[in-house]
Amino acid sequence: MKLIRFTFLFFVCIVPTIALFSQQYRNPKYQTYIEKFSPIAIENMQKHGIPASITLAQGILESGIGDSRLAREANNHFGIKCHDWKGEYILHTDDKVNECFRKYKNPEESYEDHSVFLTTRGRYAHLFELKITDYKAWAFGLQRAGYATDPTYATRLINLIEENGLHTFDKQLPQPPKQKSVAKEETKHDTEKPSREHKNDRYPSRPTQRNMYGLRYVIASSNDTYTSIAKEFKVSLRSILKWNDLPYEVSLKEGEIVYLQSKKKRVSSYSTHYVASGETMHIISQRYGIRLKSLYDLNNMNYSQVPTIGQKLYLR
Repeated sequence: MKLIRFTFLFFVCIVPTIALFSQQYRNPKYQTYIEKFSPIAIENMQKHGIPASITLAQGILESGIGDSRLAREANNHFGIKCHDWKGEYILHTDDKVNECFRKYKNPEESYEDHSVFLTTRGRYAHLFELKITDYKAWAFGLQRAGYATDPTYATRLINLIEENGLHTFDKQLPQPPKQKSVAKEETKHDTEKPSREHKNDRYPSRPTQRNMYGLRYVIASSNDTYTSIAKEFKVSLRSILKWNDLPYEVSLKEGEIVYLQSKKKRVSSYSTHYVASGETMHIISQRYGIRLKSLYDLNNMNYSQVPTIGQKLYLR
């Protein structure tokens, strides 16, 4: 009889509690956060090679679903401290009283900085040798590299990813730009006034983006070439090649950054970068928006030199 009572109490009291706990990641706040920031996480994955699932899970966990003080007052969704940061900051008590944390203009800057932070720290370089779909290896790799002191950090990330299906974002590739129908345009009379929407619009075909230093760029789609992008944005091919440090037109890969203005001579917010596997000087210059010649000069390297894995490069 006692056994029966215990079993009854277990199912009446304990099981509902477990079920309620398991639903914590599926409440509306999680869904709202994911819907809002998944496009940004995917964009950063395509640009920097960090799984979108990992970025989202870290953002959810570190920002308390966007409700933490750092997220609300500093747009800091990843709890990144100042370190060598030269921008605005906020003092916040974490492991110690009044520690310095980075402050951003918007959450998008925080997501971009999170990606740059991981790609510029030598202790995370080994992660970029993992498959982008292997979120479990990334989670445990982050924990072993010391991203967080919580011994259950990797497990918590994995639970967030699996409970919310975040791993599905890791398989998404850049989408080609939508083409506007020109059927109606062909039937319009020459005397008809142009719509206000397109008046003096230099970039009509697809939206451009800006990196954290304000440089305008686009992400290449599968059918893009430098010539097609130059025509689309009404600039000369010569300018496009110059802005992207290319002596002549080469094949353009899907997901590559194409700048639509001149890059900078120095990087303002970061001072160094540690070379990861597969990176070239051109790839690094594109990632930070720094001119290739400046990158070579800052590191006293000949233009024929190839960087080695783990090499420390100066960005200013």
